[in-house]
Amino acid sequence: MSQPEPEVSSDGRTARRDRNREAVLDAVLDLFADGAITPVPADVAERSGVSLRSVYRYYDDMDALVRAAIARNLTRMGPYFDLEAPGEGPLADRIERTVTARLRLHDGIAPMARAAIARAPQNPIIAERLEETRLLLRRQVEEMFAPELGARDADVAREVVAAVDVLLELDAIDHLRRHRRMTVPEAHRVLVRGLGALLGSA
Repeated sequence: MSQPEPEVSSDGRTARRDRNREAVLDAVLDLFADGAITPVPADVAERSGVSLRSVYRYYDDMDALVRAAIARNLTRMGPYFDLEAPGEGPLADRIERTVTARLRLHDGIAPMARAAIARAPQNPIIAERLEETRLLLRRQVEEMFAPELGARDADVAREVVAAVDVLLELDAIDHLRRHRRMTVPEAHRVLVRGLGALLGSA
């Protein structure tokens, strides 16, 4: 009776390990979505169906686990960071596209963003990733509204970018959605009105 090829067995173990690692990361994302800021390994193990021993084997500590979960979520949400045709079309259309994209992004990454903000002061890697995300979103603002910004004095343009950046920050949207308890359409109207005032009168 022939024996199975060693590489087949190895491939099977690798696939199972990969599935378990993904289940662990998904469990962390689910716990963040449920409101946890710092999930504990035991909760991660229970939610994922992976043993606590395996959780510790896959990730050295919770910071490493959170970093990996943030990276997984950002990869999933990658398309939501995209804005089509930056700087093209009427101002009202560009404002509409930008606000719609930011609200969609917020709904997708808000739980992880809250966790990243909470852990950033103690973790330089998470802080760096958070700053990279903020810089990406700021550059989107500059590109999307380049026609209006280019028509202003450089100092005024910087101030307008800063104000728009604050208005569209995920923290600001979180405030509208969670603390002001606004629906998505309500928050959308607030953000469109704010951007119109900033970019139309600056």
